[in-house]
Amino acid sequence: MRYRTVKWAATTVLVTMCAAVIIWWPQGKEKERVLQPPQTGVRLSAWITDWQWKTGITDLKLLAGGLEEIHLFAVYFNHQDELQITPDYLEALPKVMEAAREDGQIRRVLTIVNDRFNTDGSTVQKDADLVSRIVATPESRSRHIGDIVAEVTRHGFTGVELDYEKVRKEDWDNLSALYSELYERLRTEDLSLRIVLEPGVRVASLDLPKGPDYVLMAYNLHGGHSGPGPKADHAMIRELAEKLKQIPGEHGLALSLGGFDWAEGGKVTSLTEQRAIELANTIPDKPQRDPASGALYFEYTDDLGAGHTVWYADGTTIAGWIETARASGIAKIAIWRLGDVGENTLQQLNEISDTKKQ
Repeated sequence: MRYRTVKWAATTVLVTMCAAVIIWWPQGKEKERVLQPPQTGVRLSAWITDWQWKTGITDLKLLAGGLEEIHLFAVYFNHQDELQITPDYLEALPKVMEAAREDGQIRRVLTIVNDRFNTDGSTVQKDADLVSRIVATPESRSRHIGDIVAEVTRHGFTGVELDYEKVRKEDWDNLSALYSELYERLRTEDLSLRIVLEPGVRVASLDLPKGPDYVLMAYNLHGGHSGPGPKADHAMIRELAEKLKQIPGEHGLALSLGGFDWAEGGKVTSLTEQRAIELANTIPDKPQRDPASGALYFEYTDDLGAGHTVWYADGTTIAGWIETARASGIAKIAIWRLGDVGENTLQQLNEISDTKKQ
């Protein structure tokens, strides 16, 4: 998942979903089609990050019961391969838990990611060496499982999510063993387990255990690693939906909100939807919509005269992506991430979610 470096050293028009929504779904030569948004069966979860928890909570409250789960993306590792929390996590935790409990039914899940903090305050994001060490032996896995269970039960979470990325090929067997052992341990505590998988992972070659939920990241088509374009398109979502079916059980796709700003000279900046809307409001023309993805894009010139290209997802984009996933047999959708989400997008998610209809 993409996110800014965690602080450590220092610390709309509303559109009713009962009406047809115009979205773009590539078929043949990427012709435009008018589709009905998904009406039933869609089950939503979403992440709140420790660095944007305040606006994340605002969005959570506006979703008003439209989520099955809220995932607090907030736990990392220290230089001794132990779970590491940040000051932001300590501040956000009681507020996020309170907002989640107000819903009554929403499950509260702690996400752990393989970023490591060094003693000098620097970080290694998506540390493959870290994963190798913690899964290497039954003893190292047992220590890690004990740390996870202690942290989750200490704060009243109802489940755990592991987001370990950039895993080396030779570590997958041991990592799968960790998933299996952790799942069995969590079952004794009546806690759930969800695993995040990167879009490029070769699912068919892995011996992933039955039991945990899996969510496959359906984004990163374009971003900081590429030139301008959407985070995902309909072809990508359909392809990943088929890949996900190779894992036994009912699993989900993760879709990413917001977008990116590509500046002349190569700098790429991640944008929330609200920030993208603010930038779009500075130009005379309306953003255009890409037929293959449903995403919006536009160009602008900053105060220094540099040109920029922005691509981002709005409510219509998200509704289209979810419809594509649903038509491909995927009902579970995870949203990355809450915080400065557009009003129309929140409305679309509320109408799409089947959680409130149960």
